[in-house]
Amino acid sequence: MICRENGADILFAPRAEELYLPDRSIQVVETSLSKTLCGASRPRHFDGVCTVVAKLFNLVQCDEAVFGKKDYQQLAIIRRMVRDLDYNIVIHGIDTVREADGLAMSSRNRYLTPSERAQAPVLRAALLKAREAYIQGGERDGEVLQQIILDRIAVEAPLGRVDYVQVVDASTLQAPTEATELRVIAIAVFLGSARLIDNIELK
Repeated sequence: MICRENGADILFAPRAEELYLPDRSIQVVETSLSKTLCGASRPRHFDGVCTVVAKLFNLVQCDEAVFGKKDYQQLAIIRRMVRDLDYNIVIHGIDTVREADGLAMSSRNRYLTPSERAQAPVLRAALLKAREAYIQGGERDGEVLQQIILDRIAVEAPLGRVDYVQVVDASTLQAPTEATELRVIAIAVFLGSARLIDNIELK
């Protein structure tokens, strides 16, 4: 129904057993961009992502593909895979879909208690505050930008437990250098059992 309402001509929805043979022994392994941010606590997760996306690209033979920016690490890794494996595919990153109060939409949001849900929009507010300091205040010190976010979360989301706050190069996911063209602040915060991620491009 959703596909039809949005003008899709074809829906490709293979079953898991069609993509994953029981005796499979080959996969795509990412060795750099997956070692930081969410990948630091989820070893080999992005190997699985790369493998299934590569299989889909091989099967569909698309010219363009669209991925959301909410998982910025995943987007960067897929772009790198397309570059390194010479896929003739243009990857588009689209803005995160959000609730009215700014919280990034996610299936994990349903695990939030009312108190946790009330504090969750602070993640977005803190990111916006840091971007304001970067753009309008000219702040370029990554540690200062990180502290702006940490302070805001500590005051307005006391139920939150910060996993990470990092300012990274949008392409390499490493610390920005003089050659960095676009910086991104990425965060992950636990609210109860829900681990929420969000980010903002500094532009």
